[in-house]
Amino acid sequence: MGRLTDQTRAQKETTIRAAMDRLLRGEIPPGGKCDVKTLAAASGVTRAALYSTYLHLKEEFERRRDQLREAGVIADPRDAQIDRLKEQVRHLQQRLSTAEQDNADLIAFRTQAVSQLAAQHDEITRLRAALTSANNVRGLASTRDRASARP
Repeated sequence: MGRLTDQTRAQKETTIRAAMDRLLRGEIPPGGKCDVKTLAAASGVTRAALYSTYLHLKEEFERRRDQLREAGVIADPRDAQIDRLKEQVRHLQQRLSTAEQDNADLIAFRTQAVSQLAAQHDEITRLRAALTSANNVRGLASTRDRASARP
C-alpha cells in the first residue's frame, strides 16, 4: 500500500475526530467502550494506524477522555453502570449487615423470653404442687357468710 495523500490523510483525520467526539459524548456503539479499539472501529481505521500514522489523535483522544473522567463526566456508559452497581452493592451490604444485627437481636430476645417463660412455668408448677399437698389451706368465708353467722 502506498503513502497516503495529504487529502486522504486529512479526510481520515476528520473521520477520526468525528468518531472521537461521538465517543466522548457518550455515543458508544453496541459492544464498544470509550477506548482506542472502539475509536479505531468507529472511524474505519486499524488500531495499528492509530498507533503509527494518527498517534497524535490517539493521544488527544486518551487525554480528553481522561480529563472528562477526572472532571466527573463519565464518557463511557459502562463506567457509569459499574459505579451505579458498586453503590447498589454497598447499599445492599449495609442492609444485610443491619438485617443480620436485627436477626441476632431477635434471637437473643427469643432466648431470654423462652427462659423467662420456663422460669414462670416452673414457679406456677411449684405453687400448684404446694397448693394441692398442703392441708393448711383454709377457705375464707365471704362477708355475707360472716354476717349471717352473727347472732
